[in-house]
Amino acid sequence: MKGKIFGIGLLAATVGAILVSPAFRGNAAIPPVVPPQVQTQGKAKVEVVFVLDTTGSMAGLIDAAKEKIWSIASSMSQATPTPVISMGLVAYRDRGDAYVTQTVDLSTDLDSMYAALMDFAAEGGGDGPESVNQALHDAVHSMSWSSDPESYKVIFLVGDAPPHMDYQNDVQYPEIVAAAAAKGIVVNTIQCGGIVETTPHWQRIAALGGGRYFQVEQAGNAVLIETPFDQRIAALAAQLDATRIFYGTDAQREAMQGKVAATAKLTERASTAARAMRGVFNASASGAVNLAGEQDLVHDVVSGRVELEALPDAELPPALATLSKDEQRRLVEETAAQREALQQEINALAEQRDAYIAERLEELGGEDDSLDQLIYDAVRTQAAPKGLRYDSGPKF
Repeated sequence: MKGKIFGIGLLAATVGAILVSPAFRGNAAIPPVVPPQVQTQGKAKVEVVFVLDTTGSMAGLIDAAKEKIWSIASSMSQATPTPVISMGLVAYRDRGDAYVTQTVDLSTDLDSMYAALMDFAAEGGGDGPESVNQALHDAVHSMSWSSDPESYKVIFLVGDAPPHMDYQNDVQYPEIVAAAAAKGIVVNTIQCGGIVETTPHWQRIAALGGGRYFQVEQAGNAVLIETPFDQRIAALAAQLDATRIFYGTDAQREAMQGKVAATAKLTERASTAARAMRGVFNASASGAVNLAGEQDLVHDVVSGRVELEALPDAELPPALATLSKDEQRRLVEETAAQREALQQEINALAEQRDAYIAERLEELGGEDDSLDQLIYDAVRTQAAPKGLRYDSGPKF
């Protein structure tokens, strides 16, 4: 039976494994996989959009972001009650560059968001102000923010150059940030480097947006510490991915192909540390939504969302459809048990990983001025009025 479990897992992990690389053209949105949200109604929510300058001077910060997104997600997931995490991205440059903005819509499918982030590169710029106003406008008006008044909605504007305030027909940030406030969105600003012309604008945007202003080094002051546990956690995370069994109509299973492709892409290209932190996140209560996506048979049968016996064979993976209903249920239950065991092992290793990092940070003199700590402190304070309590400190 174990052979069947791994066989079905591998089948699910390779469905539609055609890597999708977003094409950057104009102000186009990168079409992410946005499946229906998995049982998020009535749950606490954190919705965060990073607005990121991707001109040449931001190379260090962009590289750090590719390493830190999963630890940031893990930090945000530590709240009580456990929130559902959605993330989106707006990359911006300036008029005359290869693009002005590129957007990745808010989604609980962080794998697809991360796969898009991996394609961002620092290029262009070098001529002073950037299209900050357009980027903020897209973050406020082009993202699928929920209408839930109890959701913590936040934007982090990250860049080093001031906004163009001289473009005609360009809505400027005071009006844009007012619109954000009307939607219940907090706007924080993180200034990278020390361009003096940037500071007053970043401070004013944060003040108008009810957020915080931070200034960090050009590369972001992020804590990047490799640990002896990363490789094992990353390997377990891959096994956890293989427990997914996607089902449904042909159209529903086809919709999951993008998520499978995103998983394959990040497995191939992300660092071991990033894959480890993704595994830690996916093993958490918040990360279960990203792991399962939509139409995961294991999650849906165990949770009681669907009755396995009521599903027609045409909606099951071919290898599963050939089994009897008793064999199907036994296979799903054993796969669920395997998933739980993997999550427990990842969580145990994550505790050891956290302890190792804490020791290293003590040796290095702490992390009070790190990007990780600054973001965590902002989230902890701003999410409190929404009933979210953070007590554990940031994840790294």
